[in-house]
Amino acid sequence: MVIKVFLASSSGSTAIKKKQQDVVGFLEALKVDYTQLDIACNEENRMWMRQNVPTEKKPTNGIPLPPQIFNEESYCGDYDTFFEAKEDNLVYTFLGLPPPPGSKEAADKEHIVENGTHAEETNAEENPDDSTEVPVEERNGDAHGEEEQEACEEEEGEGGEEEEEVADDEAMEGETAGDEEPAEEEEAEEAEEETDEVTEDTEARAAEEEQEEADDDREEEEDVEETQEEEAE
Repeated sequence: MVIKVFLASSSGSTAIKKKQQDVVGFLEALKVDYTQLDIACNEENRMWMRQNVPTEKKPTNGIPLPPQIFNEESYCGDYDTFFEAKEDNLVYTFLGLPPPPGSKEAADKEHIVENGTHAEETNAEENPDDSTEVPVEERNGDAHGEEEQEACEEEEGEGGEEEEEVADDEAMEGETAGDEEPAEEEEAEEAEEETDEVTEDTEARAAEEEQEEADDDREEEEDVEETQEEEAE
């Protein structure tokens, strides 16, 4: 299997040049055999790269940019997916190559395999009867019985809550009625006192008015008498 890296040797983009250097430098550090294919000087390489990059992996304009990485005829990915595999220590998986013994990626795979096998054996030992099938009728019967029991418990709980709410409402109404009765009596007493005060004030004013009228009548009578006496003289 040969890893193919499609590059543009005369690219005017600094970003593309840096990405190409990162990919090539990392492959060389891992001592991975690869072949560089220049798309800037070779029209066939450029057309082959564009045709073999999957449609869903192409940018919006439909023209993939280098670097693009292949394993023989199989597409591996571009710089972004290569960088993600590098961060996850899965470069060999990304390239479709078996990780070399002693590498971190190989150790991680062995650890996963060992843990998975150990977990399966442990589950088999702890649950030897898991393979025994339970009749559908029994499973449905148990489930139905549990559902009925839960439904009854929920209904009883709701009934108890409703009774408590009714009792609380009645207690509140009783307290409210008890508070209203003394208030009504006090209001009635205050109204009577105000009525008595108004009546007393009215009577006092009426007596004063009568006294004033009597005084006026006497003054008029005295004036008439004086007038008569003067005329008689």
